[in-house]
Amino acid sequence: MAHTKPTGSFVALVTPMNADGSIDLEGFRDLLAFHKEHGTSAVLIMGSTGEVSMLSPEEKRQIITETVKMRPEGIQMFYGCSGNNTATAIEMVRFAEGEGADGAIIAAPSYICAPNADITDFVEEVCDSTDLAIGFYNNPPRVKTDLHWDDMLRLAQHPNMVVLKESTTRVGQVAQMCAAQPDLSIMCCCSPNLGLVVPTMSLGGHGTANMTGNIIPREFAVISKPWESPEDAVNFKDAYLHNLDMLHFAYSAINPVAIKTLMRAVGLPSGPLRKPLKPLDAAGLQHGLEIVARLGLDQSYGYKLKADLAA
Repeated sequence: MAHTKPTGSFVALVTPMNADGSIDLEGFRDLLAFHKEHGTSAVLIMGSTGEVSMLSPEEKRQIITETVKMRPEGIQMFYGCSGNNTATAIEMVRFAEGEGADGAIIAAPSYICAPNADITDFVEEVCDSTDLAIGFYNNPPRVKTDLHWDDMLRLAQHPNMVVLKESTTRVGQVAQMCAAQPDLSIMCCCSPNLGLVVPTMSLGGHGTANMTGNIIPREFAVISKPWESPEDAVNFKDAYLHNLDMLHFAYSAINPVAIKTLMRAVGLPSGPLRKPLKPLDAAGLQHGLEIVARLGLDQSYGYKLKADLAA
């Protein structure tokens, strides 16, 4: 079947947890309503921002089953379904499809450092196994494998492949993808250190697959809007530069330490990180709270600045 391709702000949600470390399902409900209110187009649940590698198989299935029921109107619900081998990835994708997910994102299995040809075959096999929309996360910093644009253009021919989430440092990779105009959404991560947000959007990208949108979703809806007019470009520039400090803060520690710690401090559903990850240190959190205050996010979103958490 034909799939709807995500565009705009595609936010990788944190996994909210209770004080005892269990999954906070009501926290998911609140976060989804929050993103519906502030212009997020699609969400990725159980990505790296969602601490997916530290969730048990039972928790993953529970999250998919329960959050699909919470889908807000107009928001696409994608799930991280990467596995440590082809069979486990296929199992998770089929489970997500059966529960009613809109799509799944997969990445190369971590740690094995497989060659590009093997990972390209892996993605095609997963796509062949389902009738679910699939996105590929090209994330060499996490898994080492780094697909070339030729590999991605081959995968883009599959009818189930709908989105490329690019996380390399190569502007040329994005340029080649945009020039070829494949039938899929071309997105990038939101870190300014990667240097990809500006060229991706200016070359015709379809949005950003971001995690900073957890804290500034309305601003990321502007940053992630495809450029269809000169006004879109001007709005992008203004929003990107105005929020640059928050973009840098979000990547000041390994994802999702900074963003999840700050979310907890301003009163968003977040909860603790799963060990061995630890919260951002007091000085780092204080810096984040200062950015929130400087940007006026406490007023525009009603955030409560819990300075005692930084102490």
